[in-house]
Amino acid sequence: MSTLDNKIISDNKIIIVIPVYNHVATLKDVVSKALQYCKSIIVIDDGSSEPCIESISHLNVPVLYHHENRGKGAAIKTAAAVASSMGYTHMITIDADGQHDPSDIPAFIDAINAASQDIIIGKRNFDTVNVPKSSVFGRAFSNFWLRVQTGTATGDVQSGFRAYPLFIFDGVPFNENRFAFEVEVLVKSVWGGVEIKDIDISVIYQKGKKRISHFNFLRDNFALTKLNTRLTLRSFVPMSHKPLKPGVNKPKLSILRPVQSLQVLAESGLSPARLSMSGAAGVFIGALPLIACHTVFLLFTAGYFRLSKVTALAASQICMPPFMPALCIEVGYYMRNGHFLTDISLQTLGYEGVERLFEWFLGSLVVAPLTALIVGGVIFVSLYFLQPSASAK
Repeated sequence: MSTLDNKIISDNKIIIVIPVYNHVATLKDVVSKALQYCKSIIVIDDGSSEPCIESISHLNVPVLYHHENRGKGAAIKTAAAVASSMGYTHMITIDADGQHDPSDIPAFIDAINAASQDIIIGKRNFDTVNVPKSSVFGRAFSNFWLRVQTGTATGDVQSGFRAYPLFIFDGVPFNENRFAFEVEVLVKSVWGGVEIKDIDISVIYQKGKKRISHFNFLRDNFALTKLNTRLTLRSFVPMSHKPLKPGVNKPKLSILRPVQSLQVLAESGLSPARLSMSGAAGVFIGALPLIACHTVFLLFTAGYFRLSKVTALAASQICMPPFMPALCIEVGYYMRNGHFLTDISLQTLGYEGVERLFEWFLGSLVVAPLTALIVGGVIFVSLYFLQPSASAK
């Protein structure tokens, strides 16, 4: 399926997908209520050992089967492939355990109509009763790592009530098959240029044994830890990702070709302000005495604030030794002693190395922001004049 234009999507292009695994007590109610808001529904039984489907046999809802339990992610991927082959453009996933209110489905349809290429996440209202503390912590934890890995802030990474444009499933491979899939699909989609939007939804948590959850604490937390480690390490690599949307281009920058590099940035679609902040961040961090960890710290910062890693890294090359450390040390030495350091010897650079390191830090407090301001300003002014000509091509 090709990518979609931002246009109104008719309701008959949207299908509800309900993954099921031993939700005998709640499935009938969820499906019955969902049918009030959308007539197109697929239920996928992910190898249930209980007779779940019998409870909805009278509703004439199509059912897909996994003969053995393969995981929620695998169920969603199977349903997405079938829905795409049937001509649907979007699917809304809703859990079968009764925690989601199907009356929120119209809000998802409206959100799809407003932004057809975005992933819509239902942000659960945790101000309600019976919300487990583990869910509150887990959501905050996952939200933090999504921001680190993509620079995107969202309110509820762990919510299973979502709307997906189906073209994302044709664009990149998703390797996770269980609960970790719901993290992987967001990160890789954002890397591909897809945006995430939140809408507020209600949530219902049953008390005690009435609440059905198939989250395996050890297995699924271990899978999430492995996934987050892998995604975080990949996010530190300043290489472009496969675009899922048109207009997401691979930047080709070189510090040896500054004019051409600025032209590439001007055509990248990022605003001059964001690109100038990326360059400024690269220079600022590059000037600090973060010996042997400049790059890691810079990539972490760029990812968290959704800056251009390539631009930040390119700008940071200005701070390569020995010029920038020497400048910071001289400024720091002057701040301490009222005159510049002129005796360059084993004594001053070797035996007094700890003092020079402190002066590097002290001087960087002045040099880093000033240099960042200058570099950021140059990038902004240059791109301001280059972008009109780039957009005219």
